[in-house]
Amino acid sequence: MRLRSLGVALAAMAALITLPLAQLPAAAAASADTNLSQGRAATSSTTENPGTPASAAVDGNTATRWSSAFTDDQWLQVDLGATASISQVVINWETAYGKDYKVQSSRDGSTWTDLRSVMGGDGGNDTLDVSGQGRYVRLLGIHRATQWGYSLWEFQVFGTTGGGSGPVQGGGDLGPNVIVVDPSTPNLQQKFDQVFAQQESAQFGSGRYQFLLKPGTYNGINAQLGFYTSISGLGLNPDDTQINGDVTVDAGWFNGNATQNFWRSAENLAIRPSNGTDRWAVAQAAPFRRMHIQGGLNLAPNGYGWASGGYIADSRIDGTVGPYSQQQWYTRDSSVGGWTNGVWNMTFTGVQGAPATNFDSGPYTTLDTTPVSREKPFLYLDGSTYKVFVPAKRTNARGVSWPANAGTSLPLDQFYVVKPGATAATINQALAQGLNLLFTPGVYHLDQTIDVRRPDTVVLGLGLATLVPDNGVGAMHVADVDGVRLAGFLIDAGRANSDTLLRIGEPGASADHSADPTTMQDVFVRIGGAGPGLATNSVVVNSDDVVIDHTWLWRADHGDGVGWDTNRADYGLKVNGDDVLATGLFVEHFNKYDVLWSGERGRTIFFQNEKAYDAPNAAAISHDGIVGYAAYKVADSVTQHEAWGLGSYCNYTSDPSIVQHHGFQVPVRTGIKMHDLLVISLGGKGQYAHVVNDTGAPTSGTDTVPSKVTQFP
Repeated sequence: MRLRSLGVALAAMAALITLPLAQLPAAAAASADTNLSQGRAATSSTTENPGTPASAAVDGNTATRWSSAFTDDQWLQVDLGATASISQVVINWETAYGKDYKVQSSRDGSTWTDLRSVMGGDGGNDTLDVSGQGRYVRLLGIHRATQWGYSLWEFQVFGTTGGGSGPVQGGGDLGPNVIVVDPSTPNLQQKFDQVFAQQESAQFGSGRYQFLLKPGTYNGINAQLGFYTSISGLGLNPDDTQINGDVTVDAGWFNGNATQNFWRSAENLAIRPSNGTDRWAVAQAAPFRRMHIQGGLNLAPNGYGWASGGYIADSRIDGTVGPYSQQQWYTRDSSVGGWTNGVWNMTFTGVQGAPATNFDSGPYTTLDTTPVSREKPFLYLDGSTYKVFVPAKRTNARGVSWPANAGTSLPLDQFYVVKPGATAATINQALAQGLNLLFTPGVYHLDQTIDVRRPDTVVLGLGLATLVPDNGVGAMHVADVDGVRLAGFLIDAGRANSDTLLRIGEPGASADHSADPTTMQDVFVRIGGAGPGLATNSVVVNSDDVVIDHTWLWRADHGDGVGWDTNRADYGLKVNGDDVLATGLFVEHFNKYDVLWSGERGRTIFFQNEKAYDAPNAAAISHDGIVGYAAYKVADSVTQHEAWGLGSYCNYTSDPSIVQHHGFQVPVRTGIKMHDLLVISLGGKGQYAHVVNDTGAPTSGTDTVPSKVTQFP
């Protein structure tokens, strides 16, 4: 109830009794077009109180309402999820109605076009015939009819989506940047070499390529992988596609330094290396999945220069893995013949043959099993027919998931095969039809947010397909539904600030998804580097039970469009949902908290972080009486949280005198358990005073020796 005198309140209550509470306005039912607004995301300039949110105006229930603060120039806005042709708007006013108001539409949520102006309205039900297009529709109140705010039971927008062009068709070819080969393909080595020559040093280029190898045996090839290049076998199992040769990542382009070997992948192949050991010298965002190495695996560049990776999952390495110069690594649900060494932070879960935990004196953190995992969906050939295999959830997994392959297969005609030039409107229309998405390699500019609302939708990228939101929209929103699979794509922030690039679940989401969680795998986010980019939040997880399995959220420290405010991004990952699990979490260089975890019973297994190099001075990152935002903060309200194998590094190149208070900040409670934490000063450019809260020895000097805490509290 509004806070007003008793007499006024009673008068308002009497007026409310006469209003219909159980049915929608008759005019709404009369429209021949679809109600596009019901259940959609709604926002408003203000709300009178928590009981009258914007969402109540689009919930289809005339017993709930939105109401604003008691001033003029208030608005209510609904996101239709896709650009629509709008034919009618129906407003069911409460007693506090608008006398003068406008109905407006927008394609981007920032530039508005008037669809209808009403002067001297008398409340009740207003049915307004309009004509226009837009994804966003807004009611803009100019003058109130009462001393209260604007209040309405329902705001309905009718129209059509898709532009009348007919349904989007599933299936089809895989587009121009997918290279499908078999063992008899002529000049196969030349094909690999041509793409590598183009992509070897194209760190911020626009080229995107996917090699797909049909089942069979390939002899004497060396597939060198540059930027935005992926190689995958098309068998149902890795051993179906045998390479007697190599799949190689090295660092000759960067003088033997592998710390920038990002954005490439290998998947679903068996390799018998030509000299007994395959080289995979990568940094972040370079997944190695479902691989069978019939020999050893070297994770360092030729010459053993610097390296900063990486991630292995669902793979079998018959020989020994040699990380050598690799600073950190996470390996999950795999088997290895041995593991030779490590530098700072080597974490294993569910890995047969993994070294035992020795974090006190070495780099290893080892858990016998992975609590919850589900392997990434992948494309394969069933005879001559393309299908996508969607693996099942595993609990307390150990070792590889194949050849048993529990899961389901989806034919390609259940996917909209997205090719360069596709519009966000068509992508959303395909989703609305019930299709999944397969993004072929390319760069996709979005003028509206991709809206994933159907349970168990698969959104799969090939060749690091890249989504760029324009005009400040978000790149992708996922509804609070079961089992969505997001995998294999890159989100690149646009020049206009996006509030959130990827959102999983609406604010306040609370449904239980433990039986069929949404998974986010090999989904990477970049702000800056390829040019100026801005985003307040990179990824926000509101849904419960989400599994984040390998991500790199990166505010660029090099490339184009880099500067403290030029590519500003305050937060890398915000977790508001409960029971969220992160396995393989890389988050770097954000202006405030890299990770801010507010949900209950969250778990992280392996975390790698660098603080923002370009903080201009200590004052710029000071808050609440301390210097520096923690790399990983668990909110003060949280009562249960657990994490293993976490590292944060500082390299304050703009002001090496900065002393960061701590790398990690958590509430001190019995339900908060942090295992194997470390902080490092890289070359003495900045220091840490503590590891976690006020605990842990400070870093010092230029020796890059970690300061560790093996258990907190």
